[in-house]
Amino acid sequence: MCTAGRYRFPTFRGSKRVEAMTDIIRPRDEDDVAAAIHWAAAEGKSLEIIGHGSKRGIGRAAQWDLTLDLSALRGVTLYEPEELVLSARVGTPLSEIAALLADHGQELAFEPMDYAPLLGGPAAQATLGGVLATNSCGPRRLKAGAARDHFLGVSATSGRAERFKSGGRVVKNVTGYDLCKLLAGSWGTLAAMTEVTVKVLPRAETTATLICLGLSDAVAVKAMAAAAGSPAEVSGAAHVPAAVASGLPPAAENHDALTAFRLEGVPPSVAQRSRTLAAVLADFGKPQPIDDAASRALWQAIRDVTPFAVPHARSRPLWRVSTAPMKGPQIAAQITAACAAAQVIYDWAGGLMWIMLAESGDAGAPAVRRAIHAAGGHATLVRAPASVRASVDVFEPQDPALAALTRRVKASFDPQRVLGPGRMYAGV
Repeated sequence: MCTAGRYRFPTFRGSKRVEAMTDIIRPRDEDDVAAAIHWAAAEGKSLEIIGHGSKRGIGRAAQWDLTLDLSALRGVTLYEPEELVLSARVGTPLSEIAALLADHGQELAFEPMDYAPLLGGPAAQATLGGVLATNSCGPRRLKAGAARDHFLGVSATSGRAERFKSGGRVVKNVTGYDLCKLLAGSWGTLAAMTEVTVKVLPRAETTATLICLGLSDAVAVKAMAAAAGSPAEVSGAAHVPAAVASGLPPAAENHDALTAFRLEGVPPSVAQRSRTLAAVLADFGKPQPIDDAASRALWQAIRDVTPFAVPHARSRPLWRVSTAPMKGPQIAAQITAACAAAQVIYDWAGGLMWIMLAESGDAGAPAVRRAIHAAGGHATLVRAPASVRASVDVFEPQDPALAALTRRVKASFDPQRVLGPGRMYAGV
């Protein structure tokens, strides 16, 4: 046995064992993960699951006995560029995955965002497992879908300490239930994933962006809807009001609202679609093109919500709101009227809103929930002090039927509530 703090942990297979320091368990392979969960279940202990901890501050401020740190489970185990498939252990840094894919002209098309700077942490710390567990994605969600749509296979251990596999290495895998979809967005509360397989896609040869300046929120949403429904095949549509746009390239010199539309692909196609898009946007002003380098910088800033990640903003509550695109301005207006100093960024053609509010004891939760109830959608409190996250609903409250289903799913995978109990919903 090895000890740490007030707990005692089992030792495994000589040098391959669960390492424990100050209540942190660091398994070295999937056998150790299963053994650690088995021990925790037997001892009645709860485990927080993390990779590099870049999204650790999101969720309810629940208390767990120990941390199961999966960062040592790293490395690509299979990569077949010609088959557009990659498998890796969950602790593999996303930066390593991106570099490997870039060497072969490929990428993760769902464009996962980097939450760490929003939460005051260092950039580029995310792991592949963390991205899938939180179903992270970026502006290309419009065209490519979310992380769950590229999640092909998984090896994991449930809260029962039972190891299982689901999916495979091809998109059309229909063997059994598609547990990948269930685990994506479960925030580590159903199972500890150890290895995952994802679909990769060719990286666009060139990127072009057209921007319109000075549009109101309501007009910008109409312009984005027109662009998204056009033959131009935009892979990004975002609107940043004037109060925020000065923090984004290339708007720093304009100090005006910016509405951006991204096109990706081979140069001849992008050129033709740019002309098509310009014609579609003619009713909303004269769109201006920006070059490839400026375009990539702009969309990375939109992806990572950079204006709300600056040091002086990190103490302010931040909400992530998903709704029907045309409802965005209605929600923003209602929240802005109720909350002082509210600032908004629109992504996904208005379907995703990042709303930063002034510091308060409830993070503006009553106003946000009222607006969502009136317009439809769901909201997640991404950033707030632990005391606030302990007192308000962080994830969208569930109706009784959905809450009952959530409890049944949790009980199926983790009946003793070993894995992250209470992180998403109280008592689950």
